[in-house]
Amino acid sequence: MSTTSASQTEKNEALGDEAFMTAGELRDYMREMTMAEAAGGNDSVSRAEKAQKEMLESFSKPIEVNDEVIAKVTKRLGSSMRQAAKRGETEIMVMRFPNALCTDNGRAINNSEEGWPETLTGRPRQAYEFWRDQLRPANYKLKAMIIDWPRGMPGDVGFFLSWSAAKPEH
Repeated sequence: MSTTSASQTEKNEALGDEAFMTAGELRDYMREMTMAEAAGGNDSVSRAEKAQKEMLESFSKPIEVNDEVIAKVTKRLGSSMRQAAKRGETEIMVMRFPNALCTDNGRAINNSEEGWPETLTGRPRQAYEFWRDQLRPANYKLKAMIIDWPRGMPGDVGFFLSWSAAKPEH
């Protein structure tokens, strides 16, 4: 496999990942966080910050979306939704990302403002557009919310895909 086609394959797989990270990116991030914890002290803080910065940079870069990528994402989502439905669930988290990928650091999402999608950048924006163009017409709902609060401040954002009969959040 050529370097170009290997790179394209990695990009295609990235969209299908719940977090829009390639498996390699996620492994690197986990390794850096583990090493930072093991090291302790100030070095651990700088290593953890570096890993978080690299993840943020990765998420901020949109990936190429084509018919093949859409088919892969649809297949993976379908599988995850069927498994959740078997458990009696009507909602799954399909993406988690840092609030820094919102132009307002998640303020509009936290306040359920109507124009919150306009604050999205990078891969989260692509995920929203995928829902809007591919899943919304099939009556799937998308909810965005702040899912953690480090030191009392808004943290990561979660996207939740729902197929319940309830009125959509958006």
